[in-house]
Amino acid sequence: MPGRVQDKVAIVTGAASGIGAATARLLAREGAQVVLTDLNTAEGEAVAASIRAAGAEALFLEHDAADEAAWERVIAATLTRFGRLDVLVNNAGIAGSGSPPDEQSLEDWRRLMAVNLDGVFLGTKHAIRAMKRNQPKPCGSIVNISSILGLVGGTRSGAYTASKGGVRLYTKSAALACTREGIGIRVNSVHPGYIRTPLVEASFAQRGDPEDVLRKTEALHPIGHLGEPEDIAYGILYLASDEAKFVTGAELVIDGGYTAQ
Repeated sequence: MPGRVQDKVAIVTGAASGIGAATARLLAREGAQVVLTDLNTAEGEAVAASIRAAGAEALFLEHDAADEAAWERVIAATLTRFGRLDVLVNNAGIAGSGSPPDEQSLEDWRRLMAVNLDGVFLGTKHAIRAMKRNQPKPCGSIVNISSILGLVGGTRSGAYTASKGGVRLYTKSAALACTREGIGIRVNSVHPGYIRTPLVEASFAQRGDPEDVLRKTEALHPIGHLGEPEDIAYGILYLASDEAKFVTGAELVIDGGYTAQ
């Protein structure tokens, strides 16, 4: 049986670990040809190699998501290798310092915005340009990874929340622009709760006893535990597939009930 994204060409940023790695593997398993990008070349190459070992096509490219020239190189390499682009998953992101508003440095604020928000803008911009070249008609799916902290606030996450809230509304604007232009490019956002990833585990370690922080964070989710990267990857797979052909400008919340309270 063909996969859910059979023969589609997908770029996944931040694909060396966590949600990005799980998404790249799942898209490949469901028939996509996958371009993985990250600044962590060793782990990114390892994920790509594991996908190839499983019989799918995968290419890893070193990539700074906040650099427009780097985006142009990634898109060009994708089109050269595979001839088209059908799916972009804007997953690359950083957590920041976790400072209260009066202690947040401008440097940390700008770095967070550059990766989390500028990166999504640049990826969306250049993906739309590439997807407009698809034949017989312009089409594609862009999935921007926001957060539950793009929906609600946090006492020590002002910069992160602002960046992820920006991703949410920029996604809706880009989706409407594509529909107004009459092109079949869909743009949606995904809002994970706390997911068991290296990024989250590192943040726990900075806040004292990691096991105590884990228990308290799990208690914030009515479902009773953290999510796994695959939980988010399956939501991304749906939005990337033709099953979601009537879905654009939407926000898919996958958070164990966190924002339902």
